[in-house]
Amino acid sequence: MTTTPESLPSSERTARAAVDIAAPPGRVWAVLTEPGFTRQYMFGCEAVTDWRPGSPLDWRGTWEGEARTFVVGHVVACEPPRHLVYTTADPAAAEQEPVERRVQVRITLTPLAAPAGTRLEVSQGDFAGLPRGEERYQETQQGWSSVLPQVKALAEAG
Repeated sequence: MTTTPESLPSSERTARAAVDIAAPPGRVWAVLTEPGFTRQYMFGCEAVTDWRPGSPLDWRGTWEGEARTFVVGHVVACEPPRHLVYTTADPAAAEQEPVERRVQVRITLTPLAAPAGTRLEVSQGDFAGLPRGEERYQETQQGWSSVLPQVKALAEAG
């Protein structure tokens, strides 16, 4: 797995990560989008959406025994099992980014020549110029570093 800021302009703060998975794109897609899987790797949260462009996307879980929405956003693009784009925002943030400045998560699945393999690439940003942008960028980079190995394990176990 690789997680690198790559050679980005100094003003851009986009977290990037990639991993090769020994499972077909359809299986990886299921792990990324089905609530039964997302709870296992996305910090106990399930993705609540119909995955249609324009639809809301809530990441819901529990905190101290109470149901809570941790992240809100909207689906921007969804082309199973190859490409997914959605926005994210913290509903508890004191200062909300305008919709046009919300951070986007871009997920690309590419079939590999290896038997039934998939390359999963994720980018999330741009955090430049946002409140706590550098801190959020660093947290997100670390977050994907812990999430992708779990996605890989779930996809390969299936």
